[in-house]
Amino acid sequence: MSRQRKIALVGNPNAGKSALFNALTGARQKIANYPGVTVERKAGRMVLPSGEPVEMTDLPGSYSLDPTSPDEAVTAKVIRGEFAGESAPDALIVVLDASNLEQHLVFAQEVIALGKPTVVALNMVDLAERDGLVLDPAALEQSLGVKVVPTVAVRRRGLAELTEAVASAELREPVGRINDLSLVERRVAAHAMADAAIISESRQHRLHSQLDKVLLHPWAGPIILFALLFVVFQAVFAWATPFVDALEDGVGLLSQAVVAALPEGLGRDLITEGVLAGVGSVVVFLPQIVILFFFILAMEASGYMARAAFLMDRMMAGVGLSGRSFIPLLSSFACAIPGIMATRSITDPRDRLTTILIAPLMTCSARLPVYAVIIAAFIPQQTVGWGVGLQGLVLFALYVAGILGAMIVALVLRRSLTKGAASGFIMEMPKYQLPNLKDLLIGLWQRAWVFLRRAGTIIFMVTVVLWLLLSFPRAGEGESQVDVSIAGRLAGGLAVVVEPIGFNRDMALALIPAMAAREVAVSSLATTYAVAASDEDEEAQAMALGDQLKARWTLPMALAFLAWFVFAPQCMSTIAVTRRETNGWKWPIFMLAYLFALAYIAAGATYWAAVAAGL
Repeated sequence: MSRQRKIALVGNPNAGKSALFNALTGARQKIANYPGVTVERKAGRMVLPSGEPVEMTDLPGSYSLDPTSPDEAVTAKVIRGEFAGESAPDALIVVLDASNLEQHLVFAQEVIALGKPTVVALNMVDLAERDGLVLDPAALEQSLGVKVVPTVAVRRRGLAELTEAVASAELREPVGRINDLSLVERRVAAHAMADAAIISESRQHRLHSQLDKVLLHPWAGPIILFALLFVVFQAVFAWATPFVDALEDGVGLLSQAVVAALPEGLGRDLITEGVLAGVGSVVVFLPQIVILFFFILAMEASGYMARAAFLMDRMMAGVGLSGRSFIPLLSSFACAIPGIMATRSITDPRDRLTTILIAPLMTCSARLPVYAVIIAAFIPQQTVGWGVGLQGLVLFALYVAGILGAMIVALVLRRSLTKGAASGFIMEMPKYQLPNLKDLLIGLWQRAWVFLRRAGTIIFMVTVVLWLLLSFPRAGEGESQVDVSIAGRLAGGLAVVVEPIGFNRDMALALIPAMAAREVAVSSLATTYAVAASDEDEEAQAMALGDQLKARWTLPMALAFLAWFVFAPQCMSTIAVTRRETNGWKWPIFMLAYLFALAYIAAGATYWAAVAAGL
């Protein structure tokens, strides 16, 4: 009895393979795992026009025959007949997404070059036509050298023609070794094939293609990306200033009302020096948080963020990573916790570990209040060119410093502790679209609420505890309350360690509670100076936090404080998530050690360079 022939469905993820597999096999399916791996094996029975039954296998979605994931490894081994207990398929059906043809043709070339009997299913042609793209299967067939059949799997269109093409597919000569063609060469060929297959396209589809030519250009693309980020950080200061000033005035009026309504004593001091001075000093930066997330959400909703990840792939490859790491690192700009959790999508364990270890160097939103209060206090509100504010420029430089620091650390790690070559990176590009205003508003509200909830819980509790430590024991006549307090004495011990890098006792004190949440550094300074001002005259008590900082710090000290927060470890929750994701304390401890060392060196170098420059 002759062996039953085998047919395999292959293609990129999201090409519609599963829908086509279901349409061709119906209920005649069985699902199991490939032996020795957790990758799912889907097999079914398809009947050719002659009545011959053949076994059909739906192989896992793949971008390349040079595997970078367990799914791709299984696909490559099955196609080549290298999988234990699995004979090689007798024919292949390559499934392409007609609306994303150029990307899918990159992998199709690899498969066709193997020389096996191959048929191309040009799937989802109805969706492509709906989007204004009409293709010529005959032109594509001529370019690829194999039969191309238009299909709409979910509507069972083209199935008869496809099975006929499979039955008549013949062996071809293999086209040399697959690795002889580089990824770049296959992409160039795919672009030419896709262009030749286009009969007509709508103005909108043409516009999207033209946008990609500019935004994904290897030189113009990164320039546009960094220019856009520069505009974002300019807007964070320029747009937020009136709202920040209004909130500061509101907190000041509320504090005055409490002073007028309550008798002098610890209760009033707790509200004015602890809650309002501490928590209020953080809440006033809500407008800057909202503006930052407005741009981030808008870029995600428009489809540009995925393109930014693609652009960053070249830079990431230079330090041993791939564009796969960009999305988790981008998430870390909001908070390192979801960023670290998002590394689960990175299949290479060394890539994933490296990404986890550098995620805290991305400037999370919790650092923004710290940056904002120091910049507003010490950097003049002036322009350094047409429409370029100095404060926004400094903020942009701090974010860039964190990114560059992360890239340098990644390069060192990939050449030492996590040594290995960069993995490949291919991703689907979403369509361009205008962001939905309702979705933007919902997203902004969610992030604003998270920020306010932190202010009302973690920051509130830490601030109250800090106020208690600053308020007891009570100072005697002629003594400074901060000097005699428990917190003041603890900070005095730490100040010995950080004095060489330009930090005073108050700055040292701010570093301790900041490990709970980075914003607490601001509320810590505000509470400390509110308590200290209680020993002074009314004019000192009425001074805003920025004025207090200018009166007590020098510019080199302020710049050193900023440099510290660029590199210092993030909150303890980040360390806890790192421990969970790495299954132990080895890497979290390493992360803490190297980040504290970087922060100390950067702050010291900044301070002494500023002093030497006469600032």
